[in-house]
Amino acid sequence: MNLRSMFRSFLIVLPCLWALAVLPAQQGTNAPAAAKQEPPSFEQAAADVQRRLAQSLDELAKVRERIAAEKVPMDKRLRESEAELQRVRGEYQDLARQLDTQTLDLGNLRTDIERRRGQVTYLSGLLGDYLRGFESRLHIAELQRYGARIEQAQLAMQNQNLPEADLFLSELAVVDASIDRVDDVIGGARFDGKALDQNGLQEIGTFVQVGPAVLFRSADGKDIGLVDQVLGSLEPNVMPLTDPDDRAAAAQLVFGTGGAFPLDPTLGNAHKIAAIEETWLAHVQKGGPVMVPIFVLAGLALLVVLGKWLAMAFLRQPSRRQLDELLDYVRAADRDAAVAQAGTLRGPVGRMLRAGAEHLHEPRELVEEVMFEQALSARLKLNSWLPFVAICATSAPLLGLLGTVTGIMGTFELMTVYGTGDPKTLSSGISEALITTEYGLIVAIPSLLLHAFLSRRARGIQDGMEKAAVAMLNELGKSQAARGAAPVAAVAG
Repeated sequence: MNLRSMFRSFLIVLPCLWALAVLPAQQGTNAPAAAKQEPPSFEQAAADVQRRLAQSLDELAKVRERIAAEKVPMDKRLRESEAELQRVRGEYQDLARQLDTQTLDLGNLRTDIERRRGQVTYLSGLLGDYLRGFESRLHIAELQRYGARIEQAQLAMQNQNLPEADLFLSELAVVDASIDRVDDVIGGARFDGKALDQNGLQEIGTFVQVGPAVLFRSADGKDIGLVDQVLGSLEPNVMPLTDPDDRAAAAQLVFGTGGAFPLDPTLGNAHKIAAIEETWLAHVQKGGPVMVPIFVLAGLALLVVLGKWLAMAFLRQPSRRQLDELLDYVRAADRDAAVAQAGTLRGPVGRMLRAGAEHLHEPRELVEEVMFEQALSARLKLNSWLPFVAICATSAPLLGLLGTVTGIMGTFELMTVYGTGDPKTLSSGISEALITTEYGLIVAIPSLLLHAFLSRRARGIQDGMEKAAVAMLNELGKSQAARGAAPVAAVAG
């Protein structure tokens, strides 16, 4: 059963149900009237129901006709609304896709902008580094030629309000100048400028550059030479050519008539090295007054070392054979022969053994004390003046440190007066500080080594004396023990 049949059946049954529900209610409300009137008959009720059913069917037909009349337009409007909905959905989807695309494009554009800004910053840094490197590679004479462009680019880099396009143009101008410079340097360039002569006077003339070498000729032709930078000067300085042929060739080259190019293969380093070369006396004089006590200590230490070395070198040491002969006489208790043999020995060992041989018949303890007295006297003589060498080795670095302190103090005083702009002015105090330390160590290290050498030599002589003394005392003890045991054996027999 479809929906339409069910709706039709419902409309047929609805009036009946309504009649069944309304009639009892009317009977209840009209009870007093019913009591007065007679109840309707079944035929009347059925006719009334039929009438109402006919009215309902008429109304149902009208409703159906109205529904049928309104259904077509409503279906048409529904289809139109659905089509409009589809169109609006399509437009919405198109707009959403466009919005997503625009958002993605905007994100990509922002990323591209940030990347380009990073590239611009990187290029600006590269150009700045190139500018600084280009300035450092220029010859001192070329600063007069490219200085204006470099200064303009540096001012543009420091200007925070300058547009990036103008900054790049100023930096690219320096790049163009560097490219032009490569061509000029390879093929040779000639330009006017100013340079300082040997007297420090500024001369106007012409520069000729070929590669890293630059020539200068003054306008009056008096100064002709290679151009280089001198320490402490920010202007090009002319190193005059002394050879007449070199001067003539340089003059022809400057005039553009050709000729040989006088070239310094060291590129000016020979002049710089020659300028800083000095004699030993001038080097020492830079050390200041502290150098005097340092050299006094060095001289005294050298004299003491030479004297002690000569004294120890000429000390005669007894041979093994001579010592064995002396020990044989001591073992035999022959005092006169032992004294005579000890007298043939030289040096402190001989004096010590001779003193022991003279008291050969005395007790062993007395002989030991006599020999120890001689050994102590020889030890004091051997070690004399060696502490002075040690004092010199210790004092020389301290004097160098004193010179360092005074030199640094003088440097700070000069800095107070002249500032820190001129290093040449400050070099004197620094030289004094370093030279005194240098010579203090030069004196201290050999003095310390020589002191160790002489101390070792003196210790070797003392060890030889002790060894000879112990050997003699041992033989003396054996001899005295043998002489003391002989009478005891005789009594026993």
